[in-house]
Amino acid sequence: MVRLTLDLIARNSNLKLRKEETISQCLKKITHINFSDKNIDAIEDLSLCKNLSVLYLYDNRISQIINLNYATNLTHLYLQNNCISYIENLRSLKKLEKLYLGGNYIAVIEGLEGLKELRELHVESQRLPLGEKLLFDPRTLHSLAKSLSILNISNNNIDDIRDLDVLENLNQLIAVDNQLLHVKDLEYLLNKLMKLWKMDLNGNPVCLKPKYRDRLILVSKSLEFLDGKEIKNVERQFLMNWKASKDAKKICKKKSSKNEDASNSYISNFETMHHIVPVYYPQMGKPKLVFFSEIQRYPVNGNASPESSHEDNTKIIEEMGNLSLKKSESLLTKNDLHEPHLLDNTEV
Repeated sequence: MVRLTLDLIARNSNLKLRKEETISQCLKKITHINFSDKNIDAIEDLSLCKNLSVLYLYDNRISQIINLNYATNLTHLYLQNNCISYIENLRSLKKLEKLYLGGNYIAVIEGLEGLKELRELHVESQRLPLGEKLLFDPRTLHSLAKSLSILNISNNNIDDIRDLDVLENLNQLIAVDNQLLHVKDLEYLLNKLMKLWKMDLNGNPVCLKPKYRDRLILVSKSLEFLDGKEIKNVERQFLMNWKASKDAKKICKKKSSKNEDASNSYISNFETMHHIVPVYYPQMGKPKLVFFSEIQRYPVNGNASPESSHEDNTKIIEEMGNLSLKKSESLLTKNDLHEPHLLDNTEV
């Protein structure tokens, strides 16, 4: 077992003591400590290193984040490729800007509330049980909403990243080799992250979807790099023109469809309101059309007796006959008056 102690730091930091200067006084001035790949499995009390700003402890065997409470000036912490299961005991590091935790056993991104200066979070390739995925504590995400600008969550079996929509200042998202499947989820996220200019999703099933790249470029005006490939102005402008043309065609098609429906509705209403029957007048050669709507109608009351209904029907039929006869008289010419059977009691 190897523990990171003040004595170990003093012996391996090539400290140059000034005249009458103690080791404790010298430790207070240290700003960078590098003990990567030293088989370290625990962190001892580092309270004397009050000016420590950068701590390299990657590629070790550390299982717990402890004894960093007094390193209040720490800005960079490198703990990737250790045996850490929980993100804890970091809330006192108010100046922390970059946190590297990739290659550990972390299942939930949590415990980062209060780190208002954290700009980069790297939690890629967690060694999770088969079938499990990396999760995000909403409290931590909301706490990082204003500060976080770079997030690396690659290779964590993640299938949904819509919860990241609260990270309003995020400008780089690296999420390669996950299980993202739906383009709509990405479109939703890009609509929220207005400052995102770089996104890498290589190795996700969604990358194989039709028009995947085109759709994301059209949604985000800020995106400059997608999956490692630059988005050029010519490409974006072409897609915008194509979409505008497609939308215009849809609108035109809808208008045409509405006009056609209105025309069909008018014809249908016309036929319903005007019952048309052909009436043939002898000697005229062509059938004439008579509109039943021109006849005074007598609506039948639902409570009326069969006799009254019969009388009403008889009146309608008589009016139809009279109307047809009037139509024929008005259409007859003087040359047609030799047909006496068409007129009642008319002498020629």
